[in-house]
Amino acid sequence: MMIKMLMLGALGTNCYVVWDEETREATVIDPAFSTEAEGKKTVLQLIKTNGLDAKYIINTHGHADHTSGNGVVKKATGALILIHELDAPLLGVSGQEWASMFGIRLISPPADETLHEGDTITIGTVTLRVLHTPGHTPGGISLIGTDCVFVGDTLFKGSIGRTDLPGGSYKQIINGIKQKLATLPDNYTVYPGHGSTTTIAEEKRSNPFLLFPEMYAPKESED
Repeated sequence: MMIKMLMLGALGTNCYVVWDEETREATVIDPAFSTEAEGKKTVLQLIKTNGLDAKYIINTHGHADHTSGNGVVKKATGALILIHELDAPLLGVSGQEWASMFGIRLISPPADETLHEGDTITIGTVTLRVLHTPGHTPGGISLIGTDCVFVGDTLFKGSIGRTDLPGGSYKQIINGIKQKLATLPDNYTVYPGHGSTTTIAEEKRSNPFLLFPEMYAPKESED
């Protein structure tokens, strides 16, 4: 499995292009473009240069800074847009208000298919398994590969995703990290939606939100 990380858009979102070296089938995770031109110079150029066949666009959640490039990639490649069913309403026309909150003009088309806990996405010989990890959004997901996990805005190096936006839940995000992500092998590389990569071991050892979750809990928890 080959992975290329590109930091894109106004909010510096990590977009990942993942592909199978043998078949050249690929998926694009969280394309985030400020403009169509940015998408053409980055993700689409990478796809063309490496002779890739983009089968899917996977959104780890529905916020516009992770979905704004969906339409650009879909138009150029025909890739299917996949997102968890609970975040699907954040795409399409209904997602315009969210996009404007982030100052983003590009609007994603609606999802082609929705994802659920335990689903698998196959590109060539590469398989990604879906974990439902809500808390940043109701339909936030993580994608487990052979020795890595793409976590969107659920977990960051030394931090976690914000839970103060509509649909957010501190209790859910902490439970998801502890009960699902932290049970993965320690050597797994964590690919977050923003910032640098880390490992499961490093976050279990030093992430203050996992070590002292009560200390950072909202004073008036939504749960």
